Amino acid sequence: MSQETFHNQVSRYFAAVRAMDVEAWLATFAEDAVSEDPYGSPPLEGKAALSQFFNGIASAFETVDMRGDHIFISGNAAAVKFTITGRGKNGRDIVAEGIDIFEFDEEGLIRRVKAYWNPAAMIAELQS
Repeated sequence: MSQETFHNQVSRYFAAVRAMDVEAWLATFAEDAVSEDPYGSPPLEGKAALSQFFNGIASAFETVDMRGDHIFISGNAAAVKFTITGRGKNGRDIVAEGIDIFEFDEEGLIRRVKAYWNPAAMIAELQS
């Protein structure tokens, strides 16, 4: 797959998060995809688990803006430095940064993502 294909897929992933569109987000993943978000947490395997995760996070937000600030592609993988800003349903604003490591299958779909960030501060703000 071309670097352009991977770049476009990462862009679709972040656009779906911004739109809080679970179906568009899931369409970026392979059927048997695995996500560790954040890395070190129990892996989420398959689209049903990914959907539950996404909907749980989205339910805490009024608005969210997640952008890939820098994308580095090598082989069938991409490292993306990201920034998240948003407003929780509790009216509080949040900002978080991190790095996602995406691995793609032959069709350009995400087969694995590892998210390196510390969500504790964001979760605390959203739960206050």
